[in-house]
Amino acid sequence: MALLGAGCSSEPAQPGGGPSSPGAASPSGSASAASDAPPDKGSVDVVRTVATGLKSPWGLAPLPDGDLLVASRDEGEIVQVDGDSGKTSEAGPVPGVDAEGEGGLLGLALSPSFASDQLVYAYFTTASDNRVASMRYDAKKPAGHRLSAPSTVFKGIPKGFTHNGGRIAFGPDKMLYVGTGETGDKGLAQDKESLGGKILRMTPEGEPAEGNPDADSVVWSYGHRNVQGLAWDEDRRLWASEFGQDTWDELNLVEKDGNYGWPDVEGEADGKGDFRDPVEQWRTADASPSGIAVAEGSVWMAGLRGERLWRVPLSGGKPSAEPQAFLKGEYGRLRTVVSAGGDKLWVVTNETDGRGSPEKGDDRILEVRVR
Repeated sequence: MALLGAGCSSEPAQPGGGPSSPGAASPSGSASAASDAPPDKGSVDVVRTVATGLKSPWGLAPLPDGDLLVASRDEGEIVQVDGDSGKTSEAGPVPGVDAEGEGGLLGLALSPSFASDQLVYAYFTTASDNRVASMRYDAKKPAGHRLSAPSTVFKGIPKGFTHNGGRIAFGPDKMLYVGTGETGDKGLAQDKESLGGKILRMTPEGEPAEGNPDADSVVWSYGHRNVQGLAWDEDRRLWASEFGQDTWDELNLVEKDGNYGWPDVEGEADGKGDFRDPVEQWRTADASPSGIAVAEGSVWMAGLRGERLWRVPLSGGKPSAEPQAFLKGEYGRLRTVVSAGGDKLWVVTNETDGRGSPEKGDDRILEVRVR
């Protein structure tokens, strides 16, 4: 296994200050942080296969009743999976999806006020851009008609045949974070006027969130190649996974207005420029990371080309031990990891997206227990 660990630089001032701020880093390396660190060696047990036969699954959003919503990238529809039986039905189509290359219907997230507004957010590629839209969900309606027509929340994110980003998530601050790609146009990542190669932070209505680096901009961090995973730890630190090009894939601790180096550097900067180093980096054959989740004190990261689930145990804002790989080659490409509460995760395979070798039953959702 070829990987290197890297420390992260200190956190700039956050709106409000302290660990409760969005994306803030709390002090690491303290005695309390060390005592709270998870064990050096973890474990993964596949509890059950929740669902099979999914087509090009990408994003996943668990509903409060235990069912799961899954985005089908190429089909441009959201599938509903019964959390007990695994039976699938169509929640509804998402009109306007242009599924070409790595684009299509990608990330999903539930509104932080879902109990009252019933809104499902989706990131998808259209003929002209990548955008975020919301749809109202109604469980009482028949299959195929449970979602309203999409209402555009935010548009104008650059699209490309590759590097469309696509992961969306609401943070502990109830703001919407959006991971984008630079579409293969490397210069976009360092251009703070562009939305490509960024992590964006906005209100649920799509406006720049209070406390952003620029009050008139949704850009939160930049210098990214293709952000694929977003997750927060218990101290409200934001973590993100990112595709490298030929050398290093990255797990980053994301800080306000941080520059993560692409295309000037890939992986550690070795002192070059004012760039944030990744917390961990992997050879692209071992990772090609997509979704991430935090559970039991560790970041869990799905690997596409690497066909494995990575565990990165944390002590504060740093790894507390070497990463471990699980499920290597057992289920093929892994696209999405979502917390199922406590020591459980949902893991979505991705063999039917045109780059895998699908077998009978693919694609699947697995329920796994982790430590």
